[in-house]
Amino acid sequence: MHVSHLSLADFRSYARVEVPLDPGVTAFVGPNGQGKTNLVEAVGYLATLGSHRVSSDAPLVRMGADRAIVRAAVVQGDRQQLIELELNPGRANRARINRSSQVRPRDVLGIVRTVLFAPEDLALVKGDPGERRRFLDELITARSPRMAGVRSDYDRVLKQRNTLLKSAAMARRHGGRGLDLSTLDIWDQHLARAGAELLDRRLDLIATLRPLAEKAYEQLAPGGGPVSFEYRGPEALAGAHTREELYEALLTALAEVRKQEIERGVTLVGPHRDELLLQLGRLPAKGYASHGESWSYALALRLASYELLRAEGNEPVLVLDDVFAELDARRRERLAELVAPGEQVLVTAAVDDDVPDVLVGARYAVSEGVVERL
Repeated sequence: MHVSHLSLADFRSYARVEVPLDPGVTAFVGPNGQGKTNLVEAVGYLATLGSHRVSSDAPLVRMGADRAIVRAAVVQGDRQQLIELELNPGRANRARINRSSQVRPRDVLGIVRTVLFAPEDLALVKGDPGERRRFLDELITARSPRMAGVRSDYDRVLKQRNTLLKSAAMARRHGGRGLDLSTLDIWDQHLARAGAELLDRRLDLIATLRPLAEKAYEQLAPGGGPVSFEYRGPEALAGAHTREELYEALLTALAEVRKQEIERGVTLVGPHRDELLLQLGRLPAKGYASHGESWSYALALRLASYELLRAEGNEPVLVLDDVFAELDARRRERLAELVAPGEQVLVTAAVDDDVPDVLVGARYAVSEGVVERL
């Protein structure tokens, strides 16, 4: 699978730009702040409905515009599809496939799949647990686009449950009679049902990803490691394997903390609170791994993701956003050798020398919003 054409209107710094793309390696080269990352960010948005740089859509719309358009032609085997997303901050986004009538934005998930390498990846190792949960959930959705709906359902139930708990906590603090919490059992069941499906997919992903990450780390840092990781949730999950067992375990965990939840006004148990513990040798990677080891670990997670998606069909687009400038010479060359055979590899770099020689392919110069093929 590869993107054969990218079209942007009022996206980031671009009023309008058309970029034809080939399979193989394409490098966008130019000084910082000229719009290179904006191009690959748009490709990533088509794959995840989100940006690797910001948490909302508003910064993606060019200043002065009220919407942005991201459109791409995608080739998979003999089939070509045209997908389009219209970003409307403060309003519902819109989507089209093959210029058909409007579809839900999440209906485009799975048409484009990407694995992104970026300086922000260090947060996978050094950042808070939310970064690692996001990594897991985006990869889950790439494997099974319908999980976007499950994640949305979980977030909706969590928000409504938190609203009820917050109201109860405020009533208690002001000495009033407690709210009617008879509906809390129903919200527990909804939360546990969606949460059990999400947990089931996370645990399956971790078991599949672990050996791939171990191999990738050894390729990037021979003799280093070993690396390993495990999922950390409430004790009630221990021994739960099937989705139904996970559902019952979540209900048990929620019952155990209900008093504290009512006091604090927030949901204390569920996939939104869990952690992926990364270990390097016998120590937690966070806080103990060196800068180079942290980079190797983050890159290994991305390489493992790529190998997993490729093995399941529909090879993803590899995006390397200004990552080579962050690496020492050894890691730079090893990473380049590992990704070079990809069906489509998109690279951004400030100067030509930051693109390893093994990544031979098309070159674009990017300067002041102008994208010119060399």
